[in-house]
Amino acid sequence: MPIRISDNLPAFETLEKEHVFVMRDTVAYKQHIRPLKILILNLMPTKVSTETQLLRLLGNTPLQVEVDFIYTSSYTPKHVSEDHLVNFYETFDAVKNRRYDGMIITGAPVEQMPFEEVAYWPELATIMEWSKTNVYSTLHICWGAQAGLYYHYGIPKYDIPAKMFGIYEHKNKWTKPVKLFRGFDDVFFVPHSRHTEIRREDIVKIPELRLLAESDESGVFAVTDQNGRKIFLTGHLEYDPTTLKTEYVRDVKKGLHIDIPHNYFPNNDPSKTPVVSWRSAANLLFSNWLNYYVYQETPYDLNKL
Repeated sequence: MPIRISDNLPAFETLEKEHVFVMRDTVAYKQHIRPLKILILNLMPTKVSTETQLLRLLGNTPLQVEVDFIYTSSYTPKHVSEDHLVNFYETFDAVKNRRYDGMIITGAPVEQMPFEEVAYWPELATIMEWSKTNVYSTLHICWGAQAGLYYHYGIPKYDIPAKMFGIYEHKNKWTKPVKLFRGFDDVFFVPHSRHTEIRREDIVKIPELRLLAESDESGVFAVTDQNGRKIFLTGHLEYDPTTLKTEYVRDVKKGLHIDIPHNYFPNNDPSKTPVVSWRSAANLLFSNWLNYYVYQETPYDLNKL
């Protein structure tokens, strides 16, 4: 699927070098088709890296995708230039009258704070409420998943004794075929990087929710509502091969106590190149989401959402 993005977005050059099919705006306008419209609320401080990671996965299916990025106007990001935000991002006020086939809400480094104490929580709550009527299917990632489960269903998050940090084995939990995991092996691997968790017992109490995948070590991974309009993933399938290494080196330099990422470096040796064991699962999940929960379900006329 060619991703339709601005020619000047930093991710454009990176994706072209990786032979990911990206399409310049000037070419896209000549094609007489309706692209899938995807909105990304990027709450990560590493804006450019997160953009590239998500666009890489959204580019792995056969239709045209048009992506808009927004950030929260109630909190000014500190780790990205103002020019980048001005050139490539909008605020919620600018897009609130639009409709989208799909939306992604990313994680954020605020997981140890109560939700209501996060500076942009009221705005995020407004966006999540708006998504019920203006977005067909919303994919929530890591803290975004915790925030979505809390806002929509009142499910709490819990502190854990040590950071869940590394690559963990997961198993499918469904009793009948589920489109989100179509083509998956019985066991697959997912990166996690978090200090909090949601718990199985809270999920299974909510009849509107389905627990689709979990890990014996890292717990709940994938939860959806009954029709796939809201999907929650507690891990980071979008991570690059070196993202966990970058986080580990950063924390070591800060003098923080941090364990070596689980099941990541060969022989637990940080001097060695990490082994990537989640790339196929990442591509397949995002492809399944775009195909089965967005493209196949969204009305051609988004005004009929």
